[in-house]
Amino acid sequence: MATATYPPPPPFYRLYKDYEQDPSSAPEPPPPIEGTYLLYGANYTTDDILPSLEDQGVRQLYPKGPNLDFKKELRSLNRELQLHILELADVLIERPSQYARRVEDISLIFKNLHHLLNSLRPHQIQRRKQAVEDIKRRREEAQRLLKEALGTLDGQ
Repeated sequence: MATATYPPPPPFYRLYKDYEQDPSSAPEPPPPIEGTYLLYGANYTTDDILPSLEDQGVRQLYPKGPNLDFKKELRSLNRELQLHILELADVLIERPSQYARRVEDISLIFKNLHHLLNSLRPHQIQRRKQAVEDIKRRREEAQRLLKEALGTLDGQ
């Protein structure tokens, strides 16, 4: 019984046969996807919007609002997680058949922690972009000062 070790290449490889001699002969890559798209039966979007826990069908354990103290809430959820893990260990020893509810509670806490951490991402990205812009502005200012200094030295 003989079988092929590798499948044949896809037919579009022929579009790139002259690439080494003329790199411009290859087709342009497809444009990036924008908006929503369907992948493996699920809808996805290219917008960087964090859906709320309620949209995901998860109960939110921390208060809502724009003035949320992330550090306080993360610590609170972490303490609650530790307590639930200890309770799970106790339940596994005392009443092993009742562990499922504790596991669900721990899963809910993890989902809330994960969402709270993900909601910090836009702030981190914004700070990074501001830092890069500040570095670029200072570099341009330093280059301008160096050119002025060189112009002054050449003028003497």
